[in-house]
Amino acid sequence: MAFFLSNSNSFDRLRCSTHKIRQDSVVQSQRGFHVGLGEREKALLSDDPALTKFRSYKPSVRKIKKIGDALTIVVAAACCYEIYQHIVQKKTA
Repeated sequence: MAFFLSNSNSFDRLRCSTHKIRQDSVVQSQRGFHVGLGEREKALLSDDPALTKFRSYKPSVRKIKKIGDALTIVVAAACCYEIYQHIVQKKTA
């Protein structure tokens, strides 16, 4: 029994040390250096008037998504109804 207790303590120490290492690496990875944007980055992030005609697809995508969601609900309801009808017919027969 003492052997298991000594092993569990060593595993606890190992687990605590690896946990500390992971926390330190997470802190380092989240910490970044702030560098101002250069001219190229600012130009890439600015709005391009040539691309404005391609932004009109978003409302149509939303409409199609809503139609797809509605159709999914209708199909699921129809499947549930068919299962219900099948069960009712078995009970009456």
